Amino acid sequence: MHYATESDVAALRFGCCETYYACFECHEAIAEHPPEPWPTARRGEPSVRCGVCGAEMTAATYTSSEACPACDAPFNPGCAEHYHRYFEWIDPDDGG
Repeated sequence: MHYATESDVAALRFGCCETYYACFECHEAIAEHPPEPWPTARRGEPSVRCGVCGAEMTAATYTSSEACPACDAPFNPGCAEHYHRYFEWIDPDDGG
């Protein structure tokens, strides 16, 4: 596991394969194709899963929450630095 704090509980769904991975580095290590972020056209669909309770949520819910809305497990605030790798519409120059 590449990020291993108690708050690293979210799994992110990639647009290329619709598969959840713990992080972009896990995708690069396991998948046999390049990672593609979740597409803008599908932003209303679940693209994040809580690793504690299994609840799925949209990127908007995830990126605006400090914790899982279903079980209150805290999310790692440092993950915001990588949002652009997971969600196509997030610009890395805007702090995400």
